[in-house]
Amino acid sequence: MVILGIDPGMAITGYGVIESGNNTLKVIDYGVITTPSTLETPKRLVTIYEGVHDLIARYEPAEVAIEELFFNKNVKTALTVGHARGVAVLAAAKTGLDLYEYTPLQVKQSVVGYGRAEKSQVQQMVKLLLKLEDIPKPDDAADALAVAICHSHCANMGRRFGGRVFF
Repeated sequence: MVILGIDPGMAITGYGVIESGNNTLKVIDYGVITTPSTLETPKRLVTIYEGVHDLIARYEPAEVAIEELFFNKNVKTALTVGHARGVAVLAAAKTGLDLYEYTPLQVKQSVVGYGRAEKSQVQQMVKLLLKLEDIPKPDDAADALAVAICHSHCANMGRRFGGRVFF
């Protein structure tokens, strides 16, 4: 099963595409969709939407997993990330794909085994689980791969226990 993981952001939206099957994980692609701060917000959102839409068309994932927002003390930042997340969700929803959402705590718990893990621990586990030579860069791409891995683990568990996705 091909899974597209997304780590939303206005300036940088990370993506990771993995193949999950037979208790193995294989990286297909990862990277980022970037928008320059000089662009007006609506144009930045279009860029993110089109980027996610293009990834779905190119890799034809079976499912999409996206990181949920966590509470941020800076309301303006949270709203901006929420806009970016919204257009990524819209791009997936318009294709009819199943969309799964995970909190940062859930992603860390699934990938590292500890929900309060440090970012570096998550990145190291992404490298190990996907048998990569180096930690994926930039960080947003590594985070998106972690979201995809989290979904793979939850979906596999769900198939074993009656079709429910856990978390």
